[in-house]
Amino acid sequence: MHNPCNAYNLTPIRAVIWRPSRSGKPQQARARRAIMSAPIYHLIPNAPKPVAPYSHVVEADGWLFVTGQLATDPYDDLLPVPEGIEAQTRKVMDNLKRALAGAGAGFEDVVCVRIFLTEFERDYAAFNQLYTEYFRLDRLPARTTVGVTHLARGGIVEVDLIARRS
Repeated sequence: MHNPCNAYNLTPIRAVIWRPSRSGKPQQARARRAIMSAPIYHLIPNAPKPVAPYSHVVEADGWLFVTGQLATDPYDDLLPVPEGIEAQTRKVMDNLKRALAGAGAGFEDVVCVRIFLTEFERDYAAFNQLYTEYFRLDRLPARTTVGVTHLARGGIVEVDLIARRS
């Protein structure tokens, strides 16, 4: 089937799921129909004003996709971001906490984190030290940290999250 929107012209395939039976021999799993609800787009009133066109959180079937937060002030968008990795990390984590809370979740619900640092070599260790204050050490989310050349508003750290509301 040709899909003009698909630059790779991939052909859809049908997947069959096999699971072990009680006898140990694989058997085809019964098909399950997934019912997905429409996404909910949250603009959180006490979170920082978006610096671009986006929602703070998009919710789909209990999953929360939290847009990357910078160290912007939630009350005064005109204030400059604070100086240094410690001050910016604390402000970013506070902004993420506000976004999560506005969607009925908290850091304990986070399953995946992406971190963007403009000065990776300089700030990675300091960021890690602060990061552990926000998550239980026996329940650390999956994580990726990337060095980038620039972030909006002169930020040196940005963090986005995926959470699953319990």
